[in-house]
Amino acid sequence: MPTVSEALANAVAHQQAGKLQQAEQICRQVLAVVPRNAPAWHLLGVMAYQVGNYVAAVERIWRSVELAPEVAGAHSNLGLALHGLRKLDEALASFRRALELKQCSAEAHNNLGNVLKDLGRAGEAIGCYRRSLEIEPGNARTHSNLLTTLYLCPGCTAAEIVEEHRRWDAIHARPLRELIQPHGNERSAERRLRIGYLSPDFREHCQAFFTVPLFAAHDREQFEIYCYADVGRPDGITNRLREGADLWRDVAALNDEQVAEVIRADGVDILVDLTMHMEQSRPLVFARKPAPVQVCWLAYPGTTGMNAIDYRLTDPHLDPLEERDGDYVERSMRLPETFWCYDPLASQPEVNRLPALANGYITFGSFNNFAKMNEGVLRLWAGVLKTVEGSRLMLLAEAGSQRDWVLSELAREEIAAERVTFVGRQPLAKYLAMYQQIDIGLDTLPYCGHTTSLDALWMGVPVVTLVGETVVGRAGLSQLTNIGLTELIASDGEQYVRAVAGLAADLERLSGLRQSLRQRMRSSPLMDAPRFARGIEAAYRRMWELWSA
Repeated sequence: MPTVSEALANAVAHQQAGKLQQAEQICRQVLAVVPRNAPAWHLLGVMAYQVGNYVAAVERIWRSVELAPEVAGAHSNLGLALHGLRKLDEALASFRRALELKQCSAEAHNNLGNVLKDLGRAGEAIGCYRRSLEIEPGNARTHSNLLTTLYLCPGCTAAEIVEEHRRWDAIHARPLRELIQPHGNERSAERRLRIGYLSPDFREHCQAFFTVPLFAAHDREQFEIYCYADVGRPDGITNRLREGADLWRDVAALNDEQVAEVIRADGVDILVDLTMHMEQSRPLVFARKPAPVQVCWLAYPGTTGMNAIDYRLTDPHLDPLEERDGDYVERSMRLPETFWCYDPLASQPEVNRLPALANGYITFGSFNNFAKMNEGVLRLWAGVLKTVEGSRLMLLAEAGSQRDWVLSELAREEIAAERVTFVGRQPLAKYLAMYQQIDIGLDTLPYCGHTTSLDALWMGVPVVTLVGETVVGRAGLSQLTNIGLTELIASDGEQYVRAVAGLAADLERLSGLRQSLRQRMRSSPLMDAPRFARGIEAAYRRMWELWSA
């Protein structure tokens, strides 16, 4: 009969092999004999976290921590589960405790950075990622976290961002170049092409607002659509996207090398990276160059920094002519009008009457990810609130230090807490319904709203934007230009405040915008899926011609 330690070692082996049911059974057997066995409770919690049951994960890992409070890894994993529940302050405390117990934990430094980023503390998050990389320089995931957070940091230049991306490529991707094999794809420029899309977000995720309309509008006589789904928990959107693919492969259980081998064996001509360096991305698949032409799109307009990715898709407003091309490693391929083709995947809720008409005051709002918040944004918005007498502000923020920090920063600008309302995360329909309480959307900086701004416009809420120095700060410029509202685009803070105040003072115009924006969206390139598909397909065809020449 195995000892408890032998049984737990066996459970860990099953867990690492993905045999969670067998691992859990062993842990339960151990706990039946030794109810206060901390490692068994910890492993049960880790497995609950793996399947997305964050409530059970917290309960089980907490029991482990109570039984063995000096185990740094348990505190770190407790923080992960708390983060999954969006209990950010508690997660922060858990990661800090893990680092008190084990200062050299690269994982804990990375996890702490993730929470700090979500709390709107991008500068501190960057420091955590850099410390993690000092301990474990070969961790590509942590390095990717650093890259995406640089875009959030005020004052971080495009040159600094691309330099760090090149460093990522040199450390993590360049060693794989020797594995790249010649491609045997038929070079005919006119033949039907196989377009592969790789993503973990073929599911209920904001990315679906763009992939669903594109896949439905693709010209199947000219292009075969191959989807490589790195999706752990498929849902209804997964099924909808699967119906729009000629070939669908579930690759969640495969490592990077195996995914690359599958794509190469399928003879994909052009492989599209939809995630870049975002969470659950697979850049090391692209580093192996499984397709002769590789391109990045959708996750965010920026660079991967990878020489193995040939092109990035953009538009003429995000990247006017060639003046910005030095900000990227890939060659920029401009779509005719827009980087985005949007479908809210819901006709409800309807656009309502302008709230200010009943309230007697203007309500500003932003439902952007709180990671985009910073002191400069709040100072800018405070200027708006001071200028528009009696106005209110509605923000998406978690209970706790996120809200406390906002109120503290606004108090410095003499904005009373009574003028600010906070809301939490909601399912899609309830989230969209929250726009029925907002008159004017306020954009963030240096990383402005992308999907969130399109959601606001769809709900009849005009968004005023301030053009940023890096490409992620020019999304509002592109979107508003595409719907003919360039007067809502500001080039500096003073112009921003004037634009907002002017709109707030003209309720007749604001009411008209509220009732016309949805149709304006429908009639624009932002929601013309066939038009967008023809543009992106023309870009694919041009890429292929250049490779096959």
